[in-house]
Amino acid sequence: MNEGGGGPARERIVAAAREGLRRGQRPAVAQIIAGAGVSRATFYRTVGSREDLFRELEVEPEPDARPPILEAAAELLARDGLARLSMDELATRAGVSRARLYRLYPGKAALFAEMVRAFSPIEVVVETMRRLAVEPPERALPELAVSIWRAVSTHLGVVRPLLFEAASLGPDVRETILGEMAPKVLGSLGGYLVEQMAAGRLRPVHPLLAVQGFAGPIIVHVLLRPVVSEGLGLELDSEAAVREFAANWVRGMRPDGWQQL
Repeated sequence: MNEGGGGPARERIVAAAREGLRRGQRPAVAQIIAGAGVSRATFYRTVGSREDLFRELEVEPEPDARPPILEAAAELLARDGLARLSMDELATRAGVSRARLYRLYPGKAALFAEMVRAFSPIEVVVETMRRLAVEPPERALPELAVSIWRAVSTHLGVVRPLLFEAASLGPDVRETILGEMAPKVLGSLGGYLVEQMAAGRLRPVHPLLAVQGFAGPIIVHVLLRPVVSEGLGLELDSEAAVREFAANWVRGMRPDGWQQL
């Protein structure tokens, strides 16, 4: 491949980019370097990045593709699960090119991690516990339960399959669950519970069991809500329900209550 000097290489890169734009597309780097006859290294050394090149050509920035991608991914995850989710179909549904999809999310592991950040209540747990860190359990934990429900209530269709994927601990979710979700939850909620146990406000229990005991009823409520509302025709006040779950948990974890059993 004859790349020539910096000047001719830039001219060919710009010409290849303009040709792609003339055809009504935003050419990917691979298309530009193929049309220009240069290497990928020469492309980045000459123009900096694809975004820099388009900015030089006064092309309007591309709209953020992540929201439509995540919306389409939520639909496919609920329908197919992560293992059978087709990245090609995802690109088509989201209205983006396959190349752009893979630039944002190189694979299913990266896609799942972004879905967790977008749809799960992990950050809500961290922020709520930071805000209520000095409050006693009987106040902090019911408020946390309600905050979690409010965070997931608008994304129930994707939160349920996310929970199932997390429980499966497959290869595409393992790093996100063990490397991101678990440390954040155990570090915030688990840390708060350990402090409350040390202060004598809660009876001593392994923090992992304590977190499971608190979160379990809320997770079950999220999973069974369609059965209750659609199958049984019962309408429950979910905020009141999760608040009651948390209050019951606190009552059961009181040191004096434990001694009386």
